[in-house]
Amino acid sequence: MGVLPLTSARADQVFPTLTPEQIRRIASHGRMRAIQKGDVLYEPGATPVPFFVVVSGELEVVRLWAGTETLVTVFGPGKFTGEVNSLSGRPAILRLRISQTGEAIELDRQQMLALLQTDAELGEILVRAFILRRVELVATGMGDVVLVGSTHSAGTLRIKEFLMRNGHPYGYIDLERDPDVQNLLESFHIAAGEIPVVICRGQVVLRNPTNQQIADCLGFNQTVDQTQIRDVVVVGAGPSGLAAAVYGASEGLDVLVLETNAPGGQAGSSSRIENYLGFPTGITGQELAGRAYTQAEKFGAQLLIATGKRLSCDHTPHIVEADNGARIPARTIVIATGAQYRRPQLENLSRFEGAGVYYGATFVEAQLCSGDEVVIVGGANSAGQAAVFLAQTASRVYMLVRSAGLAETMSSYLTRRIDETPAIEVRTHTEIVALQGNDNLESITWRNSQTGASEEHAIRHVFIMTGGDPNTRWLDGCVVLDGKGFIKTGPDLSPEDLSASRWPLARQPFLLETSSPGVFAVGDVRGGSIKRVASAVGEGSIAISFVHQVLQK
Repeated sequence: MGVLPLTSARADQVFPTLTPEQIRRIASHGRMRAIQKGDVLYEPGATPVPFFVVVSGELEVVRLWAGTETLVTVFGPGKFTGEVNSLSGRPAILRLRISQTGEAIELDRQQMLALLQTDAELGEILVRAFILRRVELVATGMGDVVLVGSTHSAGTLRIKEFLMRNGHPYGYIDLERDPDVQNLLESFHIAAGEIPVVICRGQVVLRNPTNQQIADCLGFNQTVDQTQIRDVVVVGAGPSGLAAAVYGASEGLDVLVLETNAPGGQAGSSSRIENYLGFPTGITGQELAGRAYTQAEKFGAQLLIATGKRLSCDHTPHIVEADNGARIPARTIVIATGAQYRRPQLENLSRFEGAGVYYGATFVEAQLCSGDEVVIVGGANSAGQAAVFLAQTASRVYMLVRSAGLAETMSSYLTRRIDETPAIEVRTHTEIVALQGNDNLESITWRNSQTGASEEHAIRHVFIMTGGDPNTRWLDGCVVLDGKGFIKTGPDLSPEDLSASRWPLARQPFLLETSSPGVFAVGDVRGGSIKRVASAVGEGSIAISFVHQVLQK
């Protein structure tokens, strides 16, 4: 059996050895138990997953796939088990087996979370190790799922992004390039026309599954009680929603976050954020979201992968109806559903979404267009970040903006970088008027609005990052919206708004409170919000201070 390769520079952080004093402190939170060689402590898919510290003896972590085992690592005395699923409570993705008889300290998840929250030194050591272990598993594809797909398949791209942005390790087999793909297709009785296919734990075969089906198969929602009344349900896991979850859970509230796809929202697809406080060298949107989500989990918040379908706010507790059939009760609600890039009026746009037209520039998309020419539509910071990122691998990046330039809509550091990057060409007063191709995008036509001249180019990759439409349709009239569909809050709610919505209280709505008492709106979904990550994080944290006031009444 091979062993998971690690970078030696980080091995002491990925697998640190605890001191006797640290082990003693952990022991006070759990129980000592004997471990017998050959016994399996848990299998892939098992839940709950205990946390172990080896006192004597040895444990080994093994990946199972297609009847074979791969040794991932060995834990000897002073070492501890676990990775980020230990925080979330999601099922195990690897087998833990005893390879030498001895003793270990065992903690359940609640005991381990209590340890992390009360012992700062151990909390730092354990959480850092959990995060880095998951990074290594993702980098090496050492997970419990394999995706069989094609670079020409929109479904393959969607599933890759879903697994990547949820930080779930997976193996990928390309239908066109992998020499062993035929054997795999035959062994699982898969036809080539059925891709993309997701194989869960080497047993369950999902043909072109939805993200929700993948989440169910991997047990993302398995340990979440969807009927429990929560202090606060946060709908949306972008920066504002994650901030609300971190501050709420850290202050003792029972927090559930509802998210359609993965933590991070629109910001999670950003290739690099360089103007967020505290990160002078920048950070990708996915890294920022992943850290924030882990932080929320550390304090006990839970994440449910499901889409909010309707909000019932005519009585308390409020009810969030999800597309998976759940009716989730909450004493307060924080709406953080954000906005989505506005889709241009092109007749065949939907045909090419995920097959040449994209709404985010992550590592997955960058791989698809390496060496090719690409087009970015938009002139705000997200478009600028994408242009700089893609210019590292694309042969040329065209930025199409309808205005006379970038200065009014983009940070100056980005405009300077774009000016100094030879591979980026800005076309002002220009917009796409047509998309051409069969199953995949093959060429585009753009037009200059000043000259009226049109040009057709054989460009197969277009990134659309223009404006934003709020995700508020699901609210079903529960709260007052402004003329553009964004949620009105606090002082923006007029006496007429409150009268029409039958505001029942003597007090006026709090700063971020909607026309429904106890229901708050934060981030891009809120009318008048500042479209910056730092502002969204601030609103999410401020909302929790008002949540406390509502809960105290």
